[in-house]
Amino acid sequence: MALSEHDLPAVRRRTTAVLVASQVLGGLGVATAIALAAVLAEEISGSSALAGLATTSSVIGTALLSLPLASLMAARGRRAGLTLAYLLGAAGGAVVVLAATVGSFPLLLAGMTLFGAGSSANLQARFAAADLAEPAHRARAISLVVWATTVGAVTGPNIAAPAGRSARELGLPEAAGPFVWGTLIFLLAAALVWALLRPDPLLTARALAGDAEGDNRADRSIRAALAAVAASPRARLALVTITGVHTAMVSVMVMTPIDLHHHGADLQLVGLVISGHIAGMYAFSPLLGWLADRLGRLSVIGLAVALTGGATALAGTAGGHHTQSAAGLFLLGLGWSAGMVACSALLTDSVPQPSRAGVQGLSDLSMNAAAGAGGALSGLVVAQAGYGWLNALAAALLLPVAALVVLDVLGRRASAPEPADASAASGADTSGPG
Repeated sequence: MALSEHDLPAVRRRTTAVLVASQVLGGLGVATAIALAAVLAEEISGSSALAGLATTSSVIGTALLSLPLASLMAARGRRAGLTLAYLLGAAGGAVVVLAATVGSFPLLLAGMTLFGAGSSANLQARFAAADLAEPAHRARAISLVVWATTVGAVTGPNIAAPAGRSARELGLPEAAGPFVWGTLIFLLAAALVWALLRPDPLLTARALAGDAEGDNRADRSIRAALAAVAASPRARLALVTITGVHTAMVSVMVMTPIDLHHHGADLQLVGLVISGHIAGMYAFSPLLGWLADRLGRLSVIGLAVALTGGATALAGTAGGHHTQSAAGLFLLGLGWSAGMVACSALLTDSVPQPSRAGVQGLSDLSMNAAAGAGGALSGLVVAQAGYGWLNALAAALLLPVAALVVLDVLGRRASAPEPADASAASGADTSGPG
């Protein structure tokens, strides 16, 4: 589809509206089902020690499916990739329901792995928002889609109970109900994207950039994505930052309810702390996107490091002070949001257009693989050394990020152009000051 400059704003608005709607549905499908995933796993396996493997399998699935979905998007566009991701998530939900019916724990883990495709779709949607965004407004476009997840993330756990009752009426285990609803929600999201995400934002962006079908095809491979990251210091900075911040967040977050429980918190208080954490993750992303566009990506990445470091200091030293724990978890979510928005924009800024989909897939693979490992190891760290040490190790993940930021700033100062050339150089730099 050929677009004129007059048509482009309307297409941007339509694309954003469809992505926001699909993100609400996708977030709702994930949150509704994940709320009782551990309960269902414990019921089927008969072991509380194995209950956490359900959520871990979902995270692993999100990581494993990131590159194949990115490859599909690179070849066929966002519409095909997001639709397939939601369909795979729906298939995973159906497999989980079957596993609950027959009482098969291995089948449950297989279904949860596929179910992780729903999270992959939610993550990739933020990059779809960036495809047609103006460089000066790219972070804000990403942040709006991230913000839309708030609706599903907050609403999902609250409809798990009616979903469970509906399953019981169908003769299914009550804990399987959220997966029945999650499957239907993912199917609705797939239908929405397939019907309304037209024109495809990625294919349209390529056409606007002069990359016609068949041109630069080699530049869209995963090998080209690796080469693009290797060639761009700022892409490496974005990749390391988003991986470190996400891993720190997941590792601390999954063990916080246990630490609160050990210090006398009841389930209601635990729920309030986690709700505050989720609000920090999503509710303020539009503000952080505006800051990333106004002050620069590096400034907000520095903010992400500061917030996450402060969060681990508060949470790791809280002991039985629940208000301090809640403040720490809120800041942890806010730091994650700052890192997610700024790094997603910086990553998109820093690589050639044909390689972007592959690079974005690499980003989701690295952050989810590392977070899956961090979440799995966090229990061992707490058992052997304590919750404080877990927070200290999470903070240590930020040291490479801080080092890369300093090196980037020093390198830019050393290679700053003469004043006569500055205006020409600034036109290619969309990362902003800082």
